[in-house]
Amino acid sequence: MTEPNSDARRPLKSRSTAWARTLATRLVHSAVTANQISVASVGFAGLGAALLLLGKAWPWALLGAALCVQLRLLCNLIDGMVAVEGRKGTVTGALYNEIPDRIADSLFLVAAGYALDLSTLGWLAALAAALTAYIRVLGGTLGLPQDFRGPQAKPHRMAVLSLGCVFGAIEGWLWQTSYALTAAMLIIAVGSIWTCVARTRAIAAALHAKA
Repeated sequence: MTEPNSDARRPLKSRSTAWARTLATRLVHSAVTANQISVASVGFAGLGAALLLLGKAWPWALLGAALCVQLRLLCNLIDGMVAVEGRKGTVTGALYNEIPDRIADSLFLVAAGYALDLSTLGWLAALAAALTAYIRVLGGTLGLPQDFRGPQAKPHRMAVLSLGCVFGAIEGWLWQTSYALTAAMLIIAVGSIWTCVARTRAIAAALHAKA
């Protein structure tokens, strides 16, 4: 990552925790780069997607998928800390910051749709998730602070997906059903569309105010 201004960086309370600072410090003093950490998030997403597809036959695979979601988020947290606080940012860091996120979101959400035999829902959720990021960045290109509001920003989407996987594993083991993961995907899809509308309205209001 590059060193973005504060308006372009997602506010995260976990960034100030002792464990996150310790992990970031160790990585800063290693050969690992922030860009490599960003790319690793795609690797965890790919593994998580595979586990989601296995979840129908082996429900406990969904717990592994939930873990991969959290490891993806850990990469998203630490890469910025290594780049900004650790001064290991690069000129292409902004690309590594955004593109792996969009790939990771799509891998998780599309795979979840296919795992449920609801591929259209998976693609809809992935498209809506990508649009939330597009609208956020668009606001930045228009000279406004980037808007990270929800209700289904990336951390919210991944929290809902993680809960859907955990409860889906239990449900699948006990009753061989998948209502929890289906509900999670519906929340993500509808909530992401709502987020797109909310962010667009906020950008329009800010532009009117500037004018």
